[in-house]
Amino acid sequence: MDITIRKVVTVVEEVCMDGQKAVPRPYKKCAAIAVIKNPFAGSYVEDLSALSDIGEYLGGFLAQKAVTTMGIAKEQAESYGKGAIIGMGGELEHGAAILHPKLGKPMREAVGGGKAIIPSAKKLGGPGISLDVPVHYKDAAFVRTHYDAMEVRLPDAPAADEILVAVVVTSGGRPHPRIGGLQIHEVKGEDGLR
Repeated sequence: MDITIRKVVTVVEEVCMDGQKAVPRPYKKCAAIAVIKNPFAGSYVEDLSALSDIGEYLGGFLAQKAVTTMGIAKEQAESYGKGAIIGMGGELEHGAAILHPKLGKPMREAVGGGKAIIPSAKKLGGPGISLDVPVHYKDAAFVRTHYDAMEVRLPDAPAADEILVAVVVTSGGRPHPRIGGLQIHEVKGEDGLR
């Protein structure tokens, strides 16, 4: 696997108050972002397996960086998500090749499990464009308390021949959830849904 990483950025949000009420314990969201050279920018290539290999590396690397940056044990990570912004010299499928075939397994290992599908978002764009990376509970997708997102944006990325890859990990659900539904203590953990 040949990978050129121009930069790695981590961003942590720590929410202590939401609306008019303090949060019982600070809620953290961390985006770990890598800006990489797109080896296929400017050309059509049928075999994108090299990008899938890059995704396999970035899944573990970025998730571990997010967990470490938040200062939590990997088992304390509760939600996750992934996303990519592909520079205008690339194509949407380049982001899909990074995010979908191989990124998930090492990401799950870095966050201490994860039976639920990892929600994702991807789009084409240039420097400064934002992407809302969706997240949900890592072991059961139907836990409504953890439906959330984190905006990622870098002022200088992605260039036309780059891909911005982001992994988001949280330490909990939304600050004051009260819309009902499946709760963490009710999760059976059999199918990644409930």
